[in-house]
Amino acid sequence: MSADPPKTFNVENDATAGYWSNRPANTLPLPDMMGAYMRNRPYPGNQVEGRKAWIIGSGIAGLAAAFYLIRDGGMKGSDITILDALDVTGGSLDGAGNPEDGYIIRGGREMNFNYDNLWDMFQDVQALELPKGYSVLDEYRLVNDTDPNWSKARLMHNQGEIKDFSTFGLSKSQQWELIRLLLKRKEDLDDLTIEDYFSEGFLQSNFWFLWRSMFAFENWQSLLEMKLYMHRFLDSIDGFADMSCLVFPKYNQHDTFVKPLVQHLKTLGVQVQFATRVHDLEILDDAGSRTVTGLLAKVDGREERIAVDPKDVVFALTGSMTEGTAYGDMDHAPVLERGRSEPGPDSDWALWQNLAAKSPVFGKPQKFYGDVDKSMWESATLTCTASPLVERLKELSVNDPFSGKTVTGGIITFTDSNWVMSVTCNRQPHFPDQPGDVLVLWVYALLMDKDGNKVAKPMPACTGREILEELCHHLGIADVEAVVAKTKVRLALMPYITSMFMPRAKGDRPHVVPEGCTNLALMGQFVETANDIVFTMDSSIRTARIGVYTLLGLHKQVPDISPVQYDIRTLIKAARTINSNQPFPGERLLHRLLGKTYYAHILPPMPDATQTTREAAETELKSLLGAGGSALAGVAAWLQKTRDEMKARSRK
Repeated sequence: MSADPPKTFNVENDATAGYWSNRPANTLPLPDMMGAYMRNRPYPGNQVEGRKAWIIGSGIAGLAAAFYLIRDGGMKGSDITILDALDVTGGSLDGAGNPEDGYIIRGGREMNFNYDNLWDMFQDVQALELPKGYSVLDEYRLVNDTDPNWSKARLMHNQGEIKDFSTFGLSKSQQWELIRLLLKRKEDLDDLTIEDYFSEGFLQSNFWFLWRSMFAFENWQSLLEMKLYMHRFLDSIDGFADMSCLVFPKYNQHDTFVKPLVQHLKTLGVQVQFATRVHDLEILDDAGSRTVTGLLAKVDGREERIAVDPKDVVFALTGSMTEGTAYGDMDHAPVLERGRSEPGPDSDWALWQNLAAKSPVFGKPQKFYGDVDKSMWESATLTCTASPLVERLKELSVNDPFSGKTVTGGIITFTDSNWVMSVTCNRQPHFPDQPGDVLVLWVYALLMDKDGNKVAKPMPACTGREILEELCHHLGIADVEAVVAKTKVRLALMPYITSMFMPRAKGDRPHVVPEGCTNLALMGQFVETANDIVFTMDSSIRTARIGVYTLLGLHKQVPDISPVQYDIRTLIKAARTINSNQPFPGERLLHRLLGKTYYAHILPPMPDATQTTREAAETELKSLLGAGGSALAGVAAWLQKTRDEMKARSRK
């Protein structure tokens, strides 16, 4: 078919590590730019001949590994086995229950348009409720394109009063704190925390309440990860306040994503084996060349060794953000069974612990699981029928909650909540079998060591009834008993849910394919990638994709995060948004300089339409340089000269 590819090929693209130019050693298209040309599939060769794949964990990363082994690697589904300690697929992407006992979801998923890996996969997975040939991506677009998302009550305070969230509310010095963070090198932020860097005023701003509640950041967590998030979502920053930058699934995360993907894989012959907890890998280390030869596991409670041929491939999940979840209900608070600093030998962290004991190339798991008090938060799922809570919800929603359209448009955060509590109602029904008179709401909070404003207990010590009472307090609902009579509450206390945000340094997380590993790839939220973030489905899928392409030697690159973060239009838009939606310093001068050129369209419209561009530029110069100074006259003259020269050139 074609010449053999070069011996060295970079599967994981890193836009910061090389030049954007074609040359004999790089004739591929820019690999961080997704498009039709990137939809190529490697021609099936002998890369999977005689090989089997063992995938540890049936979360989205494990399912994605199986998908890419088949679609791009050419492996038969019957040669792939997924092993999971649970008795249901999906890992952290859960969703279960019924209207009688109450539904439960430990978390929810809000999406971004440029989740390139997620959409790359789901455009090839059949949607369960659409005719043959229509994908999950088609379904997603059908739902969101006809029902735009936004929020009219993103922030609240004073027991039911909507707070002004139209701007980030950052002072000039606080804006500069953000800009300086964007300019810093990743290498200079090892082990630094958010509160190490930002001022106290910044951490009380609208921006921080919007940011921390949407992404679940705590003040004591990784500054590096926050920086990566800033770059990853810079193109969406102007939609953070009202959440107009988000798209949501039709149902809960399990029914929307996991079920169709599992059906797709099973149809292709992939095997799933439950009740199998792999706690260690048997690795042959030959002078730094590391090859997995066996999986050590408990299968239905019995110790077993699963033999692995050296030419087989193994994909393993490191750590788990929902491991050790403690559950509660209306009358019972959850009881945490995991230790504060050690999860124990029967946890999902055991595999990574045992790998790390073999070599430093496998990272330092203790950095992430070792302080439960700093990685834990709790969520509550409310199953509701008509009550004062439902009536209050109608007042705060974009559409009627029973209309099938966008409801709250994302979380509503109570800025004066001691717990930093949030509540959301997504499109209903949230479950396919949900009755028409039932609503499913989701509540979560960030701070687990503070007493509530109404209930004098930390959230983990509260029953579902008490959490409901606290929610009613913040919504300004007086008749709590009427709400209790029509609501079922199920609780999930998760000790490691933000453990991937814990402060970290280089070497704490292993690479997807650790140094020297010949047939092992690591996946999920606790591995090192070039520029990506954590806590998204896209990042999990990306790790699996990198692992598949690397271990099979496929001559195909995984895209870097969306390049729109480098787009001048994105940068200008972000600068204005950070500056309370007002022109940023220098923007009026740009309008004066570019106003009648081809590049005028990159500039947002000026808020004061009555002012000419020249007047606006001079107003800005006065504020920057001081009125009447010689510098002002000089710069104004330079601007006019530049404009005249550009006009003269355009006439030639």
